[in-house]
Amino acid sequence: MTLTKKNHEHKMNTSNFANKTIKLLVLVILFAGFASCSDDDDKPLLEVESQTYSNLYAPQSGGQGSGEDISGAFTKFSFSTGQTTTSETEWDIAFRGTSIIINGGTTLGTMDEPERIGNVSGYIVNNTFENVEMVNTNLLEQDSNEGYVFSDWYTYSGQPNHLITPTPGKVLVLKTYDGKYAKMEIVSYYKDAPDNPNAFNGTERYYTFNYVYQPNDGVTTF
Repeated sequence: MTLTKKNHEHKMNTSNFANKTIKLLVLVILFAGFASCSDDDDKPLLEVESQTYSNLYAPQSGGQGSGEDISGAFTKFSFSTGQTTTSETEWDIAFRGTSIIINGGTTLGTMDEPERIGNVSGYIVNNTFENVEMVNTNLLEQDSNEGYVFSDWYTYSGQPNHLITPTPGKVLVLKTYDGKYAKMEIVSYYKDAPDNPNAFNGTERYYTFNYVYQPNDGVTTF
């Protein structure tokens, strides 16, 4: 009887020790989880600022009554760096003449279009740049063989001036290649953004635009 009682007490002590160990581990895990959440909550958001990029050159060959197909490399731009790039993958938007493409979807089939490696998407909203404060993710689309997402950004004056003018109130909204968000408005299609541009003096195809890049993960506001 004494031996059985000792065995029973030993088993009870072992069980109690195991239970205490499990409870301690649970508390440690919960504390670590709370600490992690607290660290995430306390992590400051990166600042969002409006930027201006001036004179992005987007030349093309052919077109405009030349009898030749439009060709030439697109000038690529990354919102995360705020610079043009020659990268095949890390770009958001690209320009050639009046054509603006994104790094997502499929090509329209024109000459020298870069391959869409990324998953960029976008839409145009009719509003002022300042008043576009949130991304409507339901509107995001990609380039396709039916057309470019950002084809409707400008107005052509026709004869005699033949001017390309950004249509007022057209704001371009994007989900970028790195999964963030950006908005932009095109200010001018002519070098140094003159008040009275001339389409015949070689200053065309120089984009000036304002943009805001949201660098924080999962944030859809500007």
